[in-house]
Amino acid sequence: MVENLIVRGGTVVRSSEVVSADVAIVDGRILEVGSQIAAPTGAIELDATGCLVGPGLVDLHTHLREPGGEEAETVETGCRAGALGGYSAVVAMPNTIPAIDSAAVVAQVIALGQAAAIDVAVAGAITVGRAGQILSPMAEMASLGVTIFTDDGNGVQDAGLMLRAMQYARGLGVTLAEHCEDESLAGSGCMNAGSLASRLGLPGRSGLSEEIMVARDLALAEATGCSLHLLHLSTARSLELCLAAKAKGIDVTFEVTPHHLHLPEELCASYDPVFKVHPPLRTKADIDALVAALIAGQIDAVATDHAPHPAQAKDRPFDQAAPGMLGLEHAAALTWEALGAEGDGRMLFEVLSRRPARIARLTEASERRGGQSAHGGELMAGEDANLCIFDPSRRPIVDPAALASRSRNTPYAGRTLTGGIRHTIVRGELIVRESEAQR
Repeated sequence: MVENLIVRGGTVVRSSEVVSADVAIVDGRILEVGSQIAAPTGAIELDATGCLVGPGLVDLHTHLREPGGEEAETVETGCRAGALGGYSAVVAMPNTIPAIDSAAVVAQVIALGQAAAIDVAVAGAITVGRAGQILSPMAEMASLGVTIFTDDGNGVQDAGLMLRAMQYARGLGVTLAEHCEDESLAGSGCMNAGSLASRLGLPGRSGLSEEIMVARDLALAEATGCSLHLLHLSTARSLELCLAAKAKGIDVTFEVTPHHLHLPEELCASYDPVFKVHPPLRTKADIDALVAALIAGQIDAVATDHAPHPAQAKDRPFDQAAPGMLGLEHAAALTWEALGAEGDGRMLFEVLSRRPARIARLTEASERRGGQSAHGGELMAGEDANLCIFDPSRRPIVDPAALASRSRNTPYAGRTLTGGIRHTIVRGELIVRESEAQR
């Protein structure tokens, strides 16, 4: 239910300025932003004292598992987790059963998203069944509003097929998002290749497998002019390659995950499968390079790669367990920590909202996406009211049993975080109030 709201006493974070202001919301849109403004008739007042008030967060990389993987997550439960994490929109990855590789499955997920707490944009598969052999009918999916295509979980291994996909995508005006791992080098590796993996007796997954595919796809993007987005980059060398490509004018963006900003490969020495992820946790040198780039504003987006798994998929020997970690509920705090838990909040909302919204083309409302609203705005009068109110003073302790997700595979259990979400407003509706879900 959309109600009139007024957010009082917060610090409004725009791209060009940070101001102390109230925000009044009426009929799902921002009515006014200013100092000590009058409350709209019947408005619910929300305390934002000490908080950063910014646009609702946008996740470029969420596994909602539905259809086919409802034991791990559903669109409804994943979106509730997203709302608690400050998200107003997520991009649903096509790793479902069946894969999101046709207009029919796209339409199914769009319909599921219309009943969810937040907006759901759908990513389509590049190839049929994500099998890397036959190109999917991207034009049919694009006609339903799909703007990003990926075989996430798998990289497109055939360079010739990827070239044709890029030529096709360029003509459609859509973006290809690549999971960069060369399977001939990654093999059956389950953690970062190196001396630690050797000592632990676990097969290694080389950073070279990522870097070679990054280099290949950057070359293909340069040749075709295709818009390319690189998923969950994890090594210092991958970062260098992307920054050099940007300097050349190649149309590329890239994301990093909170876990690759925080968690080192040494955690795998516990043999706890919660720390197994693809690409794997890397070295401290890699982490330091990614964090430095984040602080310098060189990273386009922090994306969660929220990957829920049921207990039976994780409670197995490390090398046999499913890779992946939860991420939606804690990404804002983890990004704030990586930024040094300081600053005026502009970079926080750049990498978690404004830049991801531009990459996913969610900055304008779209009837093709089921009437979804616009995201990543500047918090100006007239904009759709998608807001995240982040409280840097909160110190929540991660409790897996209290998560909104159907799964519990968080690597942060027991960790005290710096900062948390106080309120989330989506389409003018108060979805999270005082850190508690309202629907």
